[in-house]
Amino acid sequence: MFRFAPYVCKTLWRHRLRSLLTISGSAVAIFVMGFIHSVQQGLDRMVQGEDAQRRLIVFQENRFCPTSSRLPEDYARRIAQVPGVTDVLPIQVWTNNCRASLDVVVVHGVPATRLPEHRKLRLEQGQWDNFTQRSDAAVVGRQFAQRRRVRLGDQLTFGSMSVHVAGIFASDSAAEEDLIYCHLLFLQLAAGQSAAGLVTQLEVKVDEQTDPDTAAKQIDEQLRTGLVPTATRRKGAFQTATISDLVDLIAYSYWLSLACVGLVLSLVATTTVMSVQDRVQEHAVLQTLGVRPGRLMRLILAESTLLCLAGGAAGVGLAWLVLQWGQFSVGAEGVAITLRPSAELATAGLLVSLGLGLMAGFLPAYQASRTPLVAALRQS
Repeated sequence: MFRFAPYVCKTLWRHRLRSLLTISGSAVAIFVMGFIHSVQQGLDRMVQGEDAQRRLIVFQENRFCPTSSRLPEDYARRIAQVPGVTDVLPIQVWTNNCRASLDVVVVHGVPATRLPEHRKLRLEQGQWDNFTQRSDAAVVGRQFAQRRRVRLGDQLTFGSMSVHVAGIFASDSAAEEDLIYCHLLFLQLAAGQSAAGLVTQLEVKVDEQTDPDTAAKQIDEQLRTGLVPTATRRKGAFQTATISDLVDLIAYSYWLSLACVGLVLSLVATTTVMSVQDRVQEHAVLQTLGVRPGRLMRLILAESTLLCLAGGAAGVGLAWLVLQWGQFSVGAEGVAITLRPSAELATAGLLVSLGLGLMAGFLPAYQASRTPLVAALRQS
């Protein structure tokens, strides 16, 4: 079959404009599909994993945007009394936009000395001591730093606040790399109104023997007599509920990805049909020279598959470059979904292209292989 590869390539080159348009159309469709699936992958990464399933978030009941949740910091002491709770981290959250946004800025104020033990962060630039010893210091996620061109030692301003960048960190969690961490008290006071003693949420760690859902109910029961009612959920469930509208939009985008698949199938099938119709006599001559119908069918399938794979490779490559260069994130209510290229995404795009190429070429190839030889030779 490989000895016919030059023939297949020359056939496609013979109508180079048509082939190029088909490849470019397929590339755009695969690019859009890859971009959509990168959002879905980002959501999956955020709501899955051990931290998302084992840690709990205590939030003010019936509140969504971080600016509307105000819990007493002293709740941490009462939560620590619940059986199975091993640690409680108070967090003050600031975000530049509670609505859906492609450039969301999320700042978490936490007790500085406790940050390394609660987050698996690796400082690529800077020192932890520089962060803990300076009250207006912050450590910035690598992805956020790349997107905003933030460097070590910069003075970073968000809203009416300004922090000194004492470190840039990396993390195994893509969502973490889009965050800024600063001192809890600094964020409580820097907004222009005294919020000392109040936090947005409390992150609770439970031991391996404790069921997180049971612990969540016990925490809400423990705080039922407090000044502020709470709603406690697993971290992954909390994040999903927080951006529920965005999650629904991502789910609807699945149909757009199916439309992209249909577009590729239609484009390649149309090109293959036109190619077969243009070469009816040529195929008949090949059969008179000893090319069997099965091999003729495989030749046509090879043409459609090569077209589709070329478009798929171009689309996957473009999506990879855009995602890698753009460092995009989309978020709402202080929760951000990061968009990252991955080997899984690239492999899926190429496999889809391969399958679509075979599907698009099957019917034209089958028809060409079953066309009566005499009738094909007589066709002008």
